[in-house]
Amino acid sequence: MFFQVLWQVLISSDLWQAALQFGALLLLPAIGGVISERSGVVNIAMEGMMLIGAYAGVMTTVATNNVWIGVIGAIIAGGLMALLHAIVSINFKANQIVSGMAINIGGLGLTNFLLTVQTQGNGIQALSQANRLPGLQWAPLSNIPFIGPVLFQQNIIFYVALVVLIALQFLLFRTNIGLRVRAVGEHPLAADTAGVNVRLVRYVCVVGSGLLSGLAGAFLSLGVVGSFNENMTSGTGYIALAAMIFGKYSPVGAAIACLIFGLGEALSPRLQSTGLSTNLLSALPYVLTLVALVGLVGRTTPPAADGVPYESASE
Repeated sequence: MFFQVLWQVLISSDLWQAALQFGALLLLPAIGGVISERSGVVNIAMEGMMLIGAYAGVMTTVATNNVWIGVIGAIIAGGLMALLHAIVSINFKANQIVSGMAINIGGLGLTNFLLTVQTQGNGIQALSQANRLPGLQWAPLSNIPFIGPVLFQQNIIFYVALVVLIALQFLLFRTNIGLRVRAVGEHPLAADTAGVNVRLVRYVCVVGSGLLSGLAGAFLSLGVVGSFNENMTSGTGYIALAAMIFGKYSPVGAAIACLIFGLGEALSPRLQSTGLSTNLLSALPYVLTLVALVGLVGRTTPPAADGVPYESASE
């Protein structure tokens, strides 16, 4: 019975459409984390940046009655949180893991407080369809059996995530800009000697990761859910962090990991009819994360200067 239901679920286009949607949601903060860590700054704050972005996106949309302004608000909010992380980590040379955790905890506390003040903790009322991110249907491609619903009936942010993935993969490994970013993460002193502004590169990369995390937050609240609720990210940023490590600090590798984790997230609600525990199924994405990191990836090597504050010769 179980394997019959599992097979029926696995061959359904609905499963893979949902898996790609959640995979895209993970992909944005994951590749943001890649560029931050490639520049030498540890960023585990994607969870907090996503949560702040999700809140800012909904509140800006409610205030302006325009979902695109809401998306911009979410991106800016994520970028500001990342800027705070960059200042603390780069200028003040604080422990980057502690700084990231502070942002995660602060983002959760701040959004919970604001939500309680505004709605007594009941969550923001569901947005109208006009104030949600639209889905796209690429007719006549969307009518192709199985492939059509999976690839050509997705939210607009899914396609944005694909464009960002391709652009950052090319930028990091096929351009001089990417070479400078990787040099700063591997040997900042040599990069500084060659005339690269180490601090500027790190600032741009960290803030860029925040912008992408904020966009992911907007995707979650304005596209997937259509409202904001307490702690609605529920560890998504941490799974994105795991995907970045699973992918060995490359955008394409992170994308493969996000697809695996997205499949786990899409599977869990669809297997409830098999009689398995709901709590067990809810834990499936996190179990997959642990299995992938321990059993499949093994030891990964981050950039040599990752997490090491840089002090120039003049300091």
